[in-house]
Amino acid sequence: MSRFEDPVIISCSISGAIANREQCPAIPYTPQEYAAEARRAVDEGAAQIHIHARTPDGAPSYEVEDFRAITEAIRAEVDDVIVNYSTGAIGVPIDKRIAYLRELRPDVAALNMSSMNYAKYSRRRKDFVFKAVFENSFDTIIEFLTAMRELGIKPEHECFDAGHVANLDPLLDMGLLAAPLQISLVMGVNGGIRPTARNVAFMSEQIPGGAEGENAWQVIGVSRDQWKLVGASLALGGNVRAGLEDNLYLPSGEMARSNGELIARARRMAEDVGRRAATVADARELLGLTRRSNAPPAATTPD
Repeated sequence: MSRFEDPVIISCSISGAIANREQCPAIPYTPQEYAAEARRAVDEGAAQIHIHARTPDGAPSYEVEDFRAITEAIRAEVDDVIVNYSTGAIGVPIDKRIAYLRELRPDVAALNMSSMNYAKYSRRRKDFVFKAVFENSFDTIIEFLTAMRELGIKPEHECFDAGHVANLDPLLDMGLLAAPLQISLVMGVNGGIRPTARNVAFMSEQIPGGAEGENAWQVIGVSRDQWKLVGASLALGGNVRAGLEDNLYLPSGEMARSNGELIARARRMAEDVGRRAATVADARELLGLTRRSNAPPAATTPD
């Protein structure tokens, strides 16, 4: 079997913490809207759903009950999908971000792999839209990783530059990680690596075991550069992520009307290079995950 016949795991980032409905009317706020978007994404080929929680009025949330309501709605709507929680935040205590992992135990949780400047710059304004220092020290990484190991949650290692991929090496040597890893190459954020096809190839070569080894990797392309990065990842044998957190526009420049439209385009691009969208069962096998019950765990008191 050639590399290009391999299934590609397509992930969907339904809603981030920054963009709002003034920028894109399709961004979901309520649990029911998240569930409807998850259904559209899965119907078009997504096997993994990445969740940033919001309150029903659209404000970013790190509360257990908002994650619970969104997750229950998605799992009631979609028979089986890999549920992936964000843990990234600026100014939110680590304990608070671990609390919703402990209570709800998603299949996967994002784990940012280095501290960095994190910004969005506007050439039109000649100024930053926002800028901050995104703290992810080794102490922070190990604290999250220790909790995830205890809870049976698979980390998704989000790497915004080549050095972030190299930060996996000591954790592997310490025995805190074991293959298959899930590694995301995040490109297009000011402060991280530039979003070019050459950099997709360069970063993929840094992955422990190589780009064609047992570790699964995907590209997360931020903003309209996403589609060329998706194309590069597909050609190199990687997986891809699309969704309204990362990019609001189709390759034509038309604003997406749903997450499903973005996932459908990613799936079509995969098919155009001779690959197929992985089923959820395929993705679980490739990521070393077991099938979980459709019902999230009952509420408990954190230790």
